[in-house]
Amino acid sequence: MAVAAVTTEPLEEPHPMSFHPPLATPPHRRRLPAGRPREWYVSHNRRLKAMRLAIALLDSGVYQPSSAGNRRIRLTAERLGVHPPSDTTCRMVRALIRYGR
Repeated sequence: MAVAAVTTEPLEEPHPMSFHPPLATPPHRRRLPAGRPREWYVSHNRRLKAMRLAIALLDSGVYQPSSAGNRRIRLTAERLGVHPPSDTTCRMVRALIRYGR
């Protein structure tokens, strides 16, 4: 009976000019600028959250704003591990899906 040999070496060397992007690395986070009104920070973070949720919904196959109800958006937020979005954020998510097509 023949037994296959197990090796940990690659069969061929990768091309030195090939590009292999890192897998799911979060973007570099910078500090927000100081001295802005509190409303600016609230709206900025709300936009970021809405964008993350819209991308996750689009990746999961939700392409119509009518398919993205508040419940579905909040379940997506739970799956991503972020706090449940407000009704305002849910409206922003639907707007991003509408204009992202």
